[in-house]
Formats: sequence, structure tokens, C-alpha cells
Amino acid sequence: MNLLGLHHVSILTGKAEKNYQFFTDILGMRLVKKTVNQDNTSSYHLFYGDAKGNPGTEITFFDIPNLGRTYEGVSSISSTSLRVATTESLRFWKERFQTLQVKHGEIEKRAGRDTLHFEDHEGTKLILVADNGENGVAAGVPWEKSDIPKEHAIIGLGPVTLTVKSAPPTTSILKNIMGFRYAGSYPSLKGDFPDVEVYATGEGGPGAEVHIETRPDLPQEKLGRGGVHHVAFRIPNQEEFNLWVQRIREIRLPNSGEVERYYFKALYFREPNGILFELSTDTPGFTADEPLETMGERLALPPFLEPKRKEIEASLRPLEIN
Repeated sequence: MNLLGLHHVSILTGKAEKNYQFFTDILGMRLVKKTVNQDNTSSYHLFYGDAKGNPGTEITFFDIPNLGRTYEGVSSISSTSLRVATTESLRFWKERFQTLQVKHGEIEKRAGRDTLHFEDHEGTKLILVADNGENGVAAGVPWEKSDIPKEHAIIGLGPVTLTVKSAPPTTSILKNIMGFRYAGSYPSLKGDFPDVEVYATGEGGPGAEVHIETRPDLPQEKLGRGGVHHVAFRIPNQEEFNLWVQRIREIRLPNSGEVERYYFKALYFREPNGILFELSTDTPGFTADEPLETMGERLALPPFLEPKRKEIEASLRPLEIN
């Protein structure tokens, strides 16, 4: 009973229209689901991913207009990575970012891989990481209906970085409860701080890693636009999900219990440093209510919200992004 890797990362945005423009027009990702926050149906929830909306490729955004900025700090998911095929792809993206005036850094090593840091218009901390043929969790399928050459397309999620004051409470949960294994470390790129620790699950590789950054000098994060709300990890099916629910219950870790999201089952809990984790099933996926060819083109509502469609649509601000 092992977690397969990363399932999705969910972030906050204050302006869904600009968010859509950045992730589709600039990054060339596919909008695979336009739906609502099921816990607050007056707010949009946008999912971007690969051509098929595969688990492990999705970066999602809750739209909260006029949301304040994020104040960076500990107890945070401080960066999200996106996979590309090669270091040559990073050179393509660096040139593209320069042309489109996207804030970015230099190509540099993280965990032995070539990477490129960049930010969106809301300061979301993002990193492109080059696979370069590395073994591990398979990448996704390039979305070809964009101006990004197929060989340089974004093909999934890479490692997430958790920034904490003290690593052992978090790493204990990762290793002893979630089944992650220690996979090495690398020097911090932010000064004279402890090395960043790398933990992997499943088949490993960039799609199955969590990086732990220890920063005792920082205050607590104040989450706002561009900040990461939670990270989700992959469970293959309902049967194994039930076993995970039982495991979390047995250790008496406060949690949400099973939550029906229709596109996947979810279980939420906070690790000791306060970061929100989710365990999510790969099944049934985003084609449960839309054909693959037209995913993301209309407002999708799960069956338990469909009877309230008129009420929900009336509460949503107009959002013209297609």
C-alpha cells in the first residue's frame, strides 16, 4: 500500500481571467476542468493539466477575487514544480520568459536536476524541472493545441517544497505514516541554511518527491493570492483509499474522513507543522462527466451539485475564459 506520487497542487488566485491566460497562453497547459469550489460554490475552481487531465499533472486554482497577497514563511508549500522533457526545454522556456517578461531565474541544479525558477503575475513560486530521461513516475501527455512545441511542453508535476521551522515532525509523518523514503539532500539555494532533504514515494523520480526546506529564521506564512493551499498525493483506487482512511483513523490523526469530490475521493489532514495534505484517488477522473475532447469548455458540476446549477451559476461572477 504505497502512494504513487503527487496527484495535484491547489493554489489561490485573486483573478481567474489572468490566471487562465498565464497557464494556457503562456505555459501552454490545458484547462481540463472548469468547476466550482465544492466547499464554497460561489467560487470557481480551475484545473490545468496534461492533454488527458491525468492524475499527477494537475495544478488547480481557487478563484477568490480581491484576495490579499501571500506573506511568505514557514508551515508552507513554498514552491511547486512542473516537469519538462530536457534541459534544452529549459533553455526554450528561459527565452520565452524573457520575451514575455515573465519573472524568472537562471538554470540551476536542484536535487541533481536542471531546473528553472519563475513566477506568475501573483507571485506564485514555480519551478520547471527537466526529466532528462530519468526513471520514475511516468510523465503526462503533452497538450498540442498551444503554441508550445511538443518536445518542450509541460508534462506533469514535479517536486513540491515544504518550508518548515523544524523538519523532523514533518519527515516523521512522511516516513512512518505515508511510506515515503529518504532519497538524499542538496544545498539550500537561499543562503547558509540546512540542506534541503528529499523524500520519495512509489516509483520515485520528479513526479513523486517532497523536498523539505528548514528555515528557522522565517515567520509563519500568511496565505493569500499565489499561495499554495494544499498538496494531494495519489492513491490508485477506492479499495486502497479505504485502507488509507483506516490507517489515518487508527493513528488518531485528526482528519476529514472520506470526502466525495466525484472526480476523485479525498482525505485531508494537517501534518505537525500545519501544512494541509490530501490523499486522492486516481479514479474515476475528469472524463466522468465530460468527453475527453471537450473537457474544460463548460462549467462542470458533479451530480450532487447539478440540481443547484441555476442557483450556483447565479452566484458566480461572469467568467469568460474560453
